[in-house]
Amino acid sequence: MRILGLATLFTLFWACSPKINTNAKEQEGNSLKVMSYNIHHANPPSKAGIIDLDAVAAVINKENPDIVGLQEVDKLTKRCGNVDQAKVLAEKTGLHYQFFKAIDHDGGEYGVAILSRYPIISSSKVALPQVMEGEARVMAVAEIILPNKMKVTFVNTHLDAQRPDSNRVVQMKAILTNLARVKGAILLVGDLNCEASKEPIALLDKTFKRSCVLNCAPTIPQDKPVKTIDYIALSKANWQLKSHHVIPETYASDHRPVMAVYQLK
Repeated sequence: MRILGLATLFTLFWACSPKINTNAKEQEGNSLKVMSYNIHHANPPSKAGIIDLDAVAAVINKENPDIVGLQEVDKLTKRCGNVDQAKVLAEKTGLHYQFFKAIDHDGGEYGVAILSRYPIISSSKVALPQVMEGEARVMAVAEIILPNKMKVTFVNTHLDAQRPDSNRVVQMKAILTNLARVKGAILLVGDLNCEASKEPIALLDKTFKRSCVLNCAPTIPQDKPVKTIDYIALSKANWQLKSHHVIPETYASDHRPVMAVYQLK
């Protein structure tokens, strides 16, 4: 009778206990959260001359992305207090990092960076062309192995900022030509400095699918945004887009960060 009673109690406990949804956990584990963020060398627009890396790190930590493409990153410049911003942000977020110089600036370097929750197994940089004289721009490339053993090629860039599209067109063509030989999934993020109606984005759309294509929330300026110029796009993979949103962050930078979440196949 005692054994029967214990068995009955165990059955009742099991029936009343919350069930673990293993499928939900598996799906969550197969998600990839991607961010693109122009950090304005960590200078809040409302505070001229102030560098606030803690604010940038807080934005990233709150969203908890797996991979981040950062633009306008300083390395050992005088204006940022001779700090390696990518390294410090990696320490503050617990992510791996790689910095890619675009130009020498103010006693140091200035460019883009990639942060990743997963190891960066290789990285490279491609200088982007110009037809009009302007600030040098680069395409940063990192190969990252995800927990499901899938390799993703993550690309981060910051296209020319001049009013005509001339440089942005040749830069986008160069990016797409370089990526045409890549096998497997490619994620491209960045500040492309042009709206979706312009030729550089039309070129991108021929081989990539943007995380938002209709009624996309604007990303600049940070306080009252009116233009969408920051993007996340996927190519050579049929991952399901679970969500896309622009984070309503108004302090840390003059851009609002963009987030996309993909369900991996």
